[in-house]
Amino acid sequence: MSVAISALGGAFASIDQDYLFQARQMQALSLAVHIPLVCFGIAFPAMVLFCEWRYLRTGDTLFRTLARRWSKVMLALFAIGVVTGTILSFELGLLWPGFMAGFGSVFGLGFTLEGFSFFIEAIFIAIYVYGWDRLRPRLHFLAGIPVAIAGVMGSLFVISVNGWMNHPGGFRMQDGRVAEAQPWSALFGNGYFWHEFVHMYVAGYIVAGFLVAAPYAWGFLRGRRDRYRRTALTVALSAAAVAAPLQVLIGDWAAREVAQHQPVKLAAMEGLARTTRGAPEHLLGWYDGHEVVYGIEIPHLLSLLAFHDPNATVLGLNTVPVEDQPPVNVVRLAFQSMIGIGMLLALLSLIYLYVRLRHKRLPRSRWFFRAVVLAGPLSVVALICGWITTEVGRQPWIVYGIMRTGQAVTGASGIPLGYGTLIVVYLGLAGGVAWLLHRFSRVPIEVDRND
Repeated sequence: MSVAISALGGAFASIDQDYLFQARQMQALSLAVHIPLVCFGIAFPAMVLFCEWRYLRTGDTLFRTLARRWSKVMLALFAIGVVTGTILSFELGLLWPGFMAGFGSVFGLGFTLEGFSFFIEAIFIAIYVYGWDRLRPRLHFLAGIPVAIAGVMGSLFVISVNGWMNHPGGFRMQDGRVAEAQPWSALFGNGYFWHEFVHMYVAGYIVAGFLVAAPYAWGFLRGRRDRYRRTALTVALSAAAVAAPLQVLIGDWAAREVAQHQPVKLAAMEGLARTTRGAPEHLLGWYDGHEVVYGIEIPHLLSLLAFHDPNATVLGLNTVPVEDQPPVNVVRLAFQSMIGIGMLLALLSLIYLYVRLRHKRLPRSRWFFRAVVLAGPLSVVALICGWITTEVGRQPWIVYGIMRTGQAVTGASGIPLGYGTLIVVYLGLAGGVAWLLHRFSRVPIEVDRND
C-alpha cells in the first residue's frame, strides 16, 4: 500500500506549485460564500412549509402571507446558490485536476446524485413559488415538500464526499492508481461522514434561524412589533433555539470521531505538541511551535472531552513530521472561535426557550434583541470557523493520508487573474442579494386578497 501511495505522489510531483496558496484561497473564498446558502437550502424550506402548514391547519391568513413572502426570499437565495455552486464545481476541475483524475471514480457518485437533487429542487421550487394562486392549497403545500427533501439530500451527497476525503476508503491502490472503487461504501458506508452531515444539518437551522431572526429583532428595537413581525421572529428563533443547544451534544460526538480518526487534527485544535496522558485544554493563547503560551490551562480537560476519560492518552503533533502538520494557530483560532460563539448562541437560545415556554411570549429585554441581531452574523462566523477547522485541520492532505493538496493543484499560471475576477463576481452577487432583499422588505405587508 505504501509503495502504491508513493507512486501516486510521484505521478504529480512535477506540477508547478507556485500558485498553490492562491488556489487554496480561491477555493476557500468560494466555500465561504456558498456554505451559508447551503444552510438556507437545508433549513429555510422547512420553515416556509411550517408557516404554510399552520395556515392550512388554523386558517390564519397571516401564516400564508409569511410563507409567501419568505418563499420569494427562498427562490432568490436558491438562484444565488446556483451561481456559487456552479463556480465551485468548475473550481474542482480547474484548480485540482490531480484530485479529480486520481479519485473521481470513487467519489464521483456523490456529485452525480447531488446533481439529481439540484434539478428536483429547481423544478419544485419554481412550482411552489409561482403556484400560490394557481394550485389548490393542499396541493401547493405538497409541492413544497420535494424542495425541502432535495435541499437536505443535496447537502448530504456533497458532505459524503467531504467525509470520504477526511476518512478515505472504498478502494485500493494498484501501481499508483485507484483500483476496485466501491463508491457506495466509500461515501455512505463511511462512519466519519455521518457526524459531519448531522453537524452541518443542525448548523443549517442555527444559521438560517438566526439570520432570518436578526432583521426582525432589529425592527423590534425600532418599535415595529406588530403581529406579523412577532410571528416571523418566533418561527425563526424557535428553529435556531432548538438547534443551538443540540449542536453542543453533536459537537462532542464530532470531536470524539476526530480524536479517533484524525489525531493530528485534534492535536492542532489544541496545540498539543507531545503525546500526553491526561492532556490539558488551553483556552486562548498562542502556539509557539513547542507549546501553547499565554493560554488558560485546564488540566485533563482535553482527554476528558476527546475520550470521556480524564486520564486518556492524547496523541501529539510530534507523532508526524513537521511537513505533515497543519497550521496549528489557524486551526486553534478557528476551533476556539466556533466553540465560543456556539456556546453563546446556545445560552441565548436557552434564555429564549425558557421565556417562551414559561411565559408564552417573547423576551422583553432590549438586550435580548440586540443579542439576536448580533447572533445572525456570528452564526455565519461560527459556521465558517467550523469548516476552517475541518478543512485546514486536514492539511497538507486533500485525501487524508494519501494525496497531498500540492499534488492535486493545477499547473496553470493564470490563477491570480482568476482570483481577482472571482472577488469581483462575488462582490457583484453580494450587491445583488442586498438589493433583492431590500426590495422584498419594502413590499407592504398585507393579507392576500384571495384569502
